[in-house]
Amino acid sequence: MKKFNNIMQLLLALFFAISLIYFLAFESTKGLFGVTELHSGTVVTFLLVGLILFLATWGTSSMVIKGVERALSKKELEKNELKAKLYDLEQGVKLRDLEKKIEQPEEDKENSGIRPRQNFK
Repeated sequence: MKKFNNIMQLLLALFFAISLIYFLAFESTKGLFGVTELHSGTVVTFLLVGLILFLATWGTSSMVIKGVERALSKKELEKNELKAKLYDLEQGVKLRDLEKKIEQPEEDKENSGIRPRQNFK
């Protein structure tokens, strides 16, 4: 769809460029297309064709933008899910480390270098 959008934008720009050149140089190109006089109906026809091309280009552009936004929102949701999983894994590792630290001091109390207090009578 993005390629079609690019083609539509180029077609619209080309149409208006050709129309501008045709209307500006009408005196020298009168007999080129079989039009001897420039009537208001001819100008309106050119403008209507240009309007239709513009609306088609605008529609394809908005569809492409919505598609990109949809893909971006999916990627952001996936990123947030991955962050949540990573956070959960990190918390699990921290809890395991904390449990190991709690278990180690209990064992270390017996092997500590400080002598127990002695009661003298």
